[in-house]
Amino acid sequence: MKTTHVSDTWECGSPYEQYVGRWSRKIAPLFLAWLDQPVGQRWLDVGCGTGALSGAILDHCTPSSLVGVEPSEAFLKVAVQNLAGQASFLAGNAAALPLEGGACDVVVSGLVLNFVPALPAAIVEMMRVTVEGGIIAAYVWDYGDGMEIIKYFWEAAASLDSSAAQLHEGNRFLVCNPAALKAAFEDAGLAEVGTTPLDVIADFADFDEYWQPFLGGQGPAPAYAMSLPEGQRAALRAKLKSALPPATGGVISLRARAWAVRGATRSDAYKSINRTAGIHIQPRSLRDTSTPKPSLDPTRHSMDS
Repeated sequence: MKTTHVSDTWECGSPYEQYVGRWSRKIAPLFLAWLDQPVGQRWLDVGCGTGALSGAILDHCTPSSLVGVEPSEAFLKVAVQNLAGQASFLAGNAAALPLEGGACDVVVSGLVLNFVPALPAAIVEMMRVTVEGGIIAAYVWDYGDGMEIIKYFWEAAASLDSSAAQLHEGNRFLVCNPAALKAAFEDAGLAEVGTTPLDVIADFADFDEYWQPFLGGQGPAPAYAMSLPEGQRAALRAKLKSALPPATGGVISLRARAWAVRGATRSDAYKSINRTAGIHIQPRSLRDTSTPKPSLDPTRHSMDS
């Protein structure tokens, strides 16, 4: 087989939801339980996508305010439709967040860090908008091992086409393991950095339910599948069907693991970043949270349906 270039870009919400978005919605509450933040905090969801993590924040964390930032117009549209009136959504990216310094108490990002071209700069930007003593946290899929939905696909593809191995996210996204995530956060100057695995079970009623999302064409694996001629795609389907674990009661159960990382903004690093920007923000520990009030512009990003 001859491989073609595949894109990591996501543009449409519906194919994403069917592929991995629905499993992200199961991971998000586990991530938030691990963070265990007090109520009344000002939250920012960087790369909010279709709103899986934002929705979980609203359901489980009682934020005083929540802003989602996302570069994809199509994803923003889905997030606005799903969470209208409950959060603010802004167009933007991790390297240039459209918020003032110290505007947030908790900055989170779900399934995004491995797609950020300049991760160190993005983490510094997250630190800029986080109050001193605030929390920055994220999670990414364990592409190399625990995200079995994707792992089985690439193993089957590589058995038929050796060059497909270079497209495997586990080989390309080297930050998606606990050691690399911890190093990225510590190198940026965050303190009290820790990591944890987040595991859910993805159940598929049959093989067709598992296979169908790969025909959506978005994301590396679906894009690869749809780049193949029909005959080669059929061969991949057959190989993958034979490679999956045996179904139990007709149901195919696969593990979907993510790695989570968290850190706190240190006084010295925080002051250095915001001194450069000419910003002075009261530390989180001194801020009055007895009556939580949103400090972010409540103007919602509006889009035509």
